[in-house]
Amino acid sequence: MSLAGHKLYKKESRPVSFSPEVLEKVQALILRYPPGRQKSALLPVLHIAREELSGTLTVDIMDYIATLLNLQPIEVYEVATFYSMFYLEPVGKYVIEVCRTGPCAISGGEDILSYLQERLKIKAGETTADGIFTLKTVECLGACGNAPVMQVNTEFYEKLTKDKIDRILDDLQVKANQEQTPDKKWVEIFY
Repeated sequence: MSLAGHKLYKKESRPVSFSPEVLEKVQALILRYPPGRQKSALLPVLHIAREELSGTLTVDIMDYIATLLNLQPIEVYEVATFYSMFYLEPVGKYVIEVCRTGPCAISGGEDILSYLQERLKIKAGETTADGIFTLKTVECLGACGNAPVMQVNTEFYEKLTKDKIDRILDDLQVKANQEQTPDKKWVEIFY
């Protein structure tokens, strides 16, 4: 796999490590797999790292995970660059992913994307100046029957209209202004 075109974001050198409580959870995850199969824990550990260490998977964080799992760093980079839910550069508090595949496109998905760009005053791939919203396009969110759809962090929104988007964005803006953080409990549910 080539990393050409991917920017691996590296923060200033600071030691990267999980808190003792999180490290204990990670070690318990690793022990679920037979010896020599610790790579099987990579996805859940990447999710935990994303939630616990800043939201952005920097090179330092991915190297730390490689060390924990006794992997080559490239094995971690390959996985982190493949999946769209891992961010290699800083993103907003709320990442809005808009589906652009056929069913969404013919059901108004392109209009929804244009409206979001207009409303947020950013293009796909950008973050609002206040750091609250990042807008992305993705291939298929798996809800074709309810197109057009988008995902905000871990929440799905279906059968989108401009009015529905206005309500969603207004609610998220209020939450962001109240300095509430997105729920991190979903990691524990799945892992």
